[in-house]
Amino acid sequence: MKHSYLALPVSLLLLLSVPMAGAQDATSGAVKQGVSIVPRVSVTETLTNNVALSSSATAQSDQVTEISPGVRINIEGPRLKTYFDYSLDHVDYAQGSAASRNLNALSTFGSLEAVENWAFIDFSGNISQQAISAFGTQSNNNTAINTNSTEVATYNLSPYVKGHFGDFANYEARVSRSVSSSDSATASNTASTNSVVKVSNTSAFRSLGWSADVSRQQVSYSAGRATEDDNYSLGLTYAITPQINVSANGGQESNNYTSLDKQSYNTSSVGMNWSPSQNTKLSALTGKRSFGNTHNLSFEHRTARTQWRFSDSKDVSVNPNQNGLDNSAYQQASNLYSAIADPVERARLIDEYVRNNSLTANGFLTSAVSLQRSQNLSFALLGIRDTLTFLLTRTENNRLDTVVNVIDSLSNASTVIQNGFSVNYSHRLTPDYSLGVLLSRQATSGDTTSQETTLKSLNVNVTGKVGKKAAASLGLRHVVSDSLTSPYTETAVTGNLNVQF
Repeated sequence: MKHSYLALPVSLLLLLSVPMAGAQDATSGAVKQGVSIVPRVSVTETLTNNVALSSSATAQSDQVTEISPGVRINIEGPRLKTYFDYSLDHVDYAQGSAASRNLNALSTFGSLEAVENWAFIDFSGNISQQAISAFGTQSNNNTAINTNSTEVATYNLSPYVKGHFGDFANYEARVSRSVSSSDSATASNTASTNSVVKVSNTSAFRSLGWSADVSRQQVSYSAGRATEDDNYSLGLTYAITPQINVSANGGQESNNYTSLDKQSYNTSSVGMNWSPSQNTKLSALTGKRSFGNTHNLSFEHRTARTQWRFSDSKDVSVNPNQNGLDNSAYQQASNLYSAIADPVERARLIDEYVRNNSLTANGFLTSAVSLQRSQNLSFALLGIRDTLTFLLTRTENNRLDTVVNVIDSLSNASTVIQNGFSVNYSHRLTPDYSLGVLLSRQATSGDTTSQETTLKSLNVNVTGKVGKKAAASLGLRHVVSDSLTSPYTETAVTGNLNVQF
């Protein structure tokens, strides 16, 4: 694995170097940080009737054993809030279907207040298994033998400063660096840098507000080319009532998305935010950029037992699969915890929900800038012992950079559309045991019928404590993939034991 030996030490170095600053604060009289370190070992046994996800004529059964040592670190302090969760999964195939292999899994997110009330650093990292092509064999488990799956590592570092120019204006200057690499020789590694400087009026101006933004985005692909986008804009906001405000923005951008050299274009947008109560929010923004119209629509409503959420956005995408929260499985978790204000705590809860419910990310890897429209509709019913969530998703990706000649899903089809639907039911059987049922369907389509794939799956799990620091689960999954090129059916039984120390 070409990144495995570098990715983890880099993230560990970042994590371990940051808490040292917090320790110095503690010695100078600041509140001491709360640190928890929980090592664990997980053993999973899977009996599957189709380990290689082949057609029924060539399906091969196998017994797959996974041994996964891991560690979770949580830090809660006045300057530093972060969590770090890493595991190394050793996979062995009893019938010799494939050679033994190691899979990395990492999720980390944190924020450091480097200089009190002025300088901050946000950081995050993720290692997971993801699909290379939208039209290859799709799978919702990591141990299947699937050449269309690869390990992808993504790291983000974002230092920024923010403050005030007296009582006149606020300012923020941020630089965000993101790198993404995979183990696949056919997939492109990605690196992007976003630099933004924003100045806006203070609350002293009451109902009338203004802002000025200057930004630059630089993106490069190992299998493609580098693109740049410079933006300059001025905006006005006006609060019609305390619950309703409107905005207008105008400016200019210069990019080389569709040309060898940069070209300049005028930009504009108008928007509205409406918050009739703390439980109901609506925001809408529509604009015009160099490549056409963009928009961002969001609606959220909560009651004591329900959560409703809808979002619809269209804009540039560096990588449709780079941000997990844009994928249907992660969006399902994100919707449940959207009301959590603390970004670190919200990310931690989302990560735990995804792992505990065995959710996997959908999407694919690209080698050039694309245009993506993403729509999500979710509903959650929250009971005392039951939780029921519904999620509908639709993503549409088109190649935006038409100059570069690269091979990926968007070179094989002008448009890739993925429609998803999932129902997740959780029932607490006893204080220590729970039942989970996940029904999902994802359909992928391109320009031809041979590019159409439908993946349907049913997962049933019973999870509970078997000791003071141990938990076990027993699960059943059934997966059906309808495709002209790679259809398959798989049924598997899984058993897991997780022991913390």
